[in-house]
Amino acid sequence: MTKASELKPVLFVVTSCAVKGATGIPTGYNLAEVTHPLEKLKDAGITVEFASIKGGDAPLDGLEDMNDPVIARFWADSHFRHAMANTLCIDEVDPSRYSAIFFAGGHGTMWDFPDNPAAQNAIREIDAAGGIVSAVCHGPAALVNATKVDGSLLVAGKRVAAFTDSEEEVVQSTHVVPFLLASTLNARGAQHQNAADWANNVVVDGRLITGQNPQSAASLGEQLRDALLA
Repeated sequence: MTKASELKPVLFVVTSCAVKGATGIPTGYNLAEVTHPLEKLKDAGITVEFASIKGGDAPLDGLEDMNDPVIARFWADSHFRHAMANTLCIDEVDPSRYSAIFFAGGHGTMWDFPDNPAAQNAIREIDAAGGIVSAVCHGPAALVNATKVDGSLLVAGKRVAAFTDSEEEVVQSTHVVPFLLASTLNARGAQHQNAADWANNVVVDGRLITGQNPQSAASLGEQLRDALLA
């Protein structure tokens, strides 16, 4: 077992994209998908730092339920609020400082995660160092183009979970998003593990941990915590 005090921090990455493409529809990062995994790590004594694609004040997607006790806990925490208003810019992040990287969802990720060079570099370096790569809901948008140091696709041959094409249809965003996440992961050689819409579904394949939707965020935090402390 590894002690939490012996671990490098975990880097949480959120989107800086506040609008769904050319639609003008507001979006951002999903607060539940940050706070639910964060609770599991913080309560285990694991340090978390926050980055976004552009740095600074990260935009919320507007779907936050302030009656959710976990969201309420962190939204009342001035240190958390300050961290989310002053995220590190992913360009300035040193991946060697982290034991794991976690990409939270929210529709904004679909526009600024897949092709960001610094995010892709952080995934590659943390993976190469034996760290954990994790993501939930639309967060796996960061993985569709991610490569290992040898140039091969990170998700090729890996079992993964992400927001499903069916869930995208339910939220009427099939023709809004630039690509369908689950289908694209499959096209990259991943084996996407569909569960029912809004089911808690977390898939662990080696050092890759992914979850399907907001309902999976707490369970992903538990799996990430357990993997780090193993």
